[in-house]
Amino acid sequence: MQKSWRIKKPADINDLKHLSAALNVDMSIANLLVQRGVKTFSEARSFFRPKLSDLHNPFLMKDMDKAVGRIKEAIERNEKVMIYGDYDVDGTTSVALMYSFLRSRLTSLDYYIPDRYMEGYGISRLSIDYADQNQITLVIVLDCGIKAADKIAYAKELGIDFIICDHHNPDEKIPDAFAVLDPKQLDCKYPYKELSGCGVGFKLIQAFCINQGIPEEVAFELLDLVVVSIASDIVPLTGENRVLAYFGLQKLNSNPSTGLKTIIKYSGLVGEIKINDIVFKIGPRLNASGRIEHGKKSVAILLAEDAKELDDLGLEINSYNEIRKTLDRDITQEALEIIEKSEFYGGRVSTVIYNRDWHKGVVGIVASRLTEYYYRPTVVLTESNGLATGSARSVGEFDLYEAISACADLLESYGGHMYAAGLSMKLENVSEFSRRFEQVVRDSITQEQLQQTIEIDAKISLSDLSAKFLRLLNQFEPYGPHNMMPTFLTENVLDYGTSRLVGKNNEHLKLDLMEANRSSAVFSGIAFSQSEHLDMIQKSLPFDICYSVTENEYRGKTYMQLNVRDIKYRHGENEYE
Repeated sequence: MQKSWRIKKPADINDLKHLSAALNVDMSIANLLVQRGVKTFSEARSFFRPKLSDLHNPFLMKDMDKAVGRIKEAIERNEKVMIYGDYDVDGTTSVALMYSFLRSRLTSLDYYIPDRYMEGYGISRLSIDYADQNQITLVIVLDCGIKAADKIAYAKELGIDFIICDHHNPDEKIPDAFAVLDPKQLDCKYPYKELSGCGVGFKLIQAFCINQGIPEEVAFELLDLVVVSIASDIVPLTGENRVLAYFGLQKLNSNPSTGLKTIIKYSGLVGEIKINDIVFKIGPRLNASGRIEHGKKSVAILLAEDAKELDDLGLEINSYNEIRKTLDRDITQEALEIIEKSEFYGGRVSTVIYNRDWHKGVVGIVASRLTEYYYRPTVVLTESNGLATGSARSVGEFDLYEAISACADLLESYGGHMYAAGLSMKLENVSEFSRRFEQVVRDSITQEQLQQTIEIDAKISLSDLSAKFLRLLNQFEPYGPHNMMPTFLTENVLDYGTSRLVGKNNEHLKLDLMEANRSSAVFSGIAFSQSEHLDMIQKSLPFDICYSVTENEYRGKTYMQLNVRDIKYRHGENEYE
């Protein structure tokens, strides 16, 4: 699919000049900072040099004092306590975080991860019955619970207290739990609203340490788990999340927990671990356990200390990830073939596809793949417990949750946000849901939202890519939502004559580029899955590239590489949005 390019509006020239002079950096670096809301020397210092002292006081969060008090009481009374979390990475790291902190402070501590297929997302009635049968009097819920008002009411009837640590948007009715920690509650004054579920759990631990006179360093030792949740749950890498991720990466690289060290080993990661390594290597392995077998295995490895147990769990989880990859590939291919061969999908602005035999654990991944391929809102459904259930993914700035809400009368349950959602419905409603969802999307989506767009931070020359520029660029890390790796546009580049196809199936384009009418310096680049451009660029005609700048290591040497996201050919003067 052809992509459009949109160059971000340059920052105010006065802001640029002021920041450029204050930091002694060139205007292009100043522009990147101002685009990210960094306009003063002090803001730049906080951005480039995060400090743990920048973290907010956890007691600013609504109900934090109540939550800390209830945990103190449980310890003093020697109560039975259970830690509960979702089966995804954020949920399992949250449970491991809280359990790791409390296991030396409580004599009776248990943890519970719901079965994805038997219990589904969130607090299950089955888990409350389990707590009741095992005389558990306090449950600490992480990464879910904010919409479980009916389940909390049931638990209250049984005399079980709940502390909810969530980060999702609440409904109008807040569960009547003993304490509800969620910065997105309308009456919560906590300054930062974008914590992960594990991040909210960390704030509870931090608050407990402050209250009990425990050195906060005890809480900071758990930041390797927090950064794995931040990266995997795709929360904004701004403000407090940036601080937590910055120091979490330091811990992950210098002294990770034994469980994470094992996962890193089986991920095949060597050298410095970055956010992308978590997203594409560590996170999928932790997720695979809940998708293929049971999320408890992910918590087990994160808590394990025995070498043999760690190795056994590492092998097992790695095998789940291989199964997940096979299912993902096969189901995606099957879905693509169905869509391509059916006239039903022609001319549609949405995709709703159902197959009763598809594996529920990977339909979310398949929905992402199909959205990427066709670039339109997509719902992938399979059968589970007698219902059509699945996942949805959005495009651009289209509000997927709102579109699904417009079909709520056809659904048994649904939840999510603007970009991703989960839903279930009676089997007989699938056809009508497909029709109605298509109509809702057609009536509300814009042509711009259906066009895949690459946001370009700035237009620069290849000659601007000096060692100093790259050194400063590296300090923008960790990258993530709202602080993505900068994308640049360079016009009028030429193939040096040595560009070629690489990869197992010659699907990637290895580039050697130089600028027309400039110095003869040659820059190395890679354009993944863009082999179709080779013939054109070898014609010695100028073309334009948009790309990010990365460092690549080969045979012990580190060099600059352009990660080329797209190529356009010059037919007169190119214009971009």
